[in-house]
Amino acid sequence: MEAIGKKVWAIAEGYIPPFGTGPEPEFTSHEAACMLNTSDEDAHVEIILFFEDKEPIGPYHITIPARRTLHLRFNNLKDPAPVPRGTGYASVIVSNVPIVVQHTRLDSRQAANALISAIAYPAS
Repeated sequence: MEAIGKKVWAIAEGYIPPFGTGPEPEFTSHEAACMLNTSDEDAHVEIILFFEDKEPIGPYHITIPARRTLHLRFNNLKDPAPVPRGTGYASVIVSNVPIVVQHTRLDSRQAANALISAIAYPAS
């Protein structure tokens, strides 16, 4: 299949709720980037996080195998630093091959969970 998507994506709205309710890990409040790589080569991806009141963190390095998808919870990013909880941020995602990126958040701070999802901004 032909590679679809873009190489640079932006998610302007990011926030990991500081706690959640319900069983772990299914109901852990989280932020995710759902990424699709339809190309015939692995996607080598860098993610940089931007904040209102401090310098960016990153890059985080991940690989999405050829012709595969990855649902990456930002909660699981650890190197170069864990993503802070309860803090607003934005992210820029850069790939060596075109990919598609969707942004999702599960907020389980109350019994009536909230889920949001939107396509990220395809910058180039």
